[in-house]
Amino acid sequence: MNQELKKDILVIDDDPAILELVSFNLELQGYNVESCDNAIDGLAMAFQKPPHLIILDLMMPNMDGFTACQRIRQNDVTKETPVLMLTALNRTNDKVTGFDSGADDYLTKPFELPELFVRVKALLRRSGAITLAQSIPEVLHSGDITLMPESREVKIEDKILRLTPIEFEVLHCLMQNHGQTVSPGLILKEVWGYSPEDDIDTIRVHIRHLRSRIEAGAKKYIKTVYGGGYQLIPEGFLKSHSGAV
Repeated sequence: MNQELKKDILVIDDDPAILELVSFNLELQGYNVESCDNAIDGLAMAFQKPPHLIILDLMMPNMDGFTACQRIRQNDVTKETPVLMLTALNRTNDKVTGFDSGADDYLTKPFELPELFVRVKALLRRSGAITLAQSIPEVLHSGDITLMPESREVKIEDKILRLTPIEFEVLHCLMQNHGQTVSPGLILKEVWGYSPEDDIDTIRVHIRHLRSRIEAGAKKYIKTVYGGGYQLIPEGFLKSHSGAV
């Protein structure tokens, strides 16, 4: 059996039908699956025996998925564990809140099982044995921006920021192609490992979040190219030319 499939996954969802559907089919794919119908007990399970991936429902009684994800990120044993949010909410604002809470990916209900499998594999691949420094060995520097893979940090002029794995990989993808327009499909393929045409909202949310991290002042670095994608300008440009996400 492929070593990638011998991973422990914790599924937390208060809907018995979804919990059974997801758990059963992931087990058929070769994963070791534990399940829980509420976030409080699910967090206790995760903290006691950290899984390789957590699939987390958003709307649950007593503790919602946003709060649970924040606690996962605050705990030393789970702070690096990938989290896939599974929810019926598909508004952009909900995705922003989910990613701000620490989620790595966001799958809306109803969903097709093959799409779930692809996203699970992509998250496990990113958090696997190959470290970021091994997969992105070079320090990249251009204009105001220096990317440092070993520490997962970016230096913007004189300010150093530590990024999440997804923030770093999105910025790395743009940095490798700086000055060129990078399509959302290419970003999805390079960072998440898949490129469904209907998942552009994921890119919009992460670009917006990345902008909020690296564009604190008047100078901006990520330009929207309407109908094309995004362009990194390492030297920076004025806000009036930044466009909208």
